[in-house]
Amino acid sequence: MKSVYVGIAMIASLVAGAGSSLAVEPTFLNSGKVLPTTLPFSELVEAGDTLYLSGQIGNVPGSLKLAEGGISAETTQVMNNIKTSLEAHGYALTNLVKCTVMLADISEWGAFNDVYKGYFEAGRFPARAAFGASGLALGARVEVDCIGVK
Repeated sequence: MKSVYVGIAMIASLVAGAGSSLAVEPTFLNSGKVLPTTLPFSELVEAGDTLYLSGQIGNVPGSLKLAEGGISAETTQVMNNIKTSLEAHGYALTNLVKCTVMLADISEWGAFNDVYKGYFEAGRFPARAAFGASGLALGARVEVDCIGVK
């Protein structure tokens, strides 16, 4: 019985100390390689082993001008922007585990997928959700935000 109490005491002390040892100080990162650093959000936030990427639209790097050519051109630029943001901080598309896709017109889902799948190894796609949304930033056709792991 004494060993049970000792075990419970050990577990309680571990749990009590876990709060402070599990506290994560986030790191807010902006490379300036995709969007101006004056915008009111971070390009990427590191919190522990988790990476949070802000939504990316198909803007031409260094500007707020969208790539011309419709959904395929914008999707290509979105994915290149995500890749550039990751690489600027030492990561790659292979670090991504979840992406959320917002399409101005959900009927363009197939055209989006045709481009998107070319950025990942077959069978190693991040988990994903996609939905139609009106009013994307700058009149974009598509926006993608992602979560990754180190």
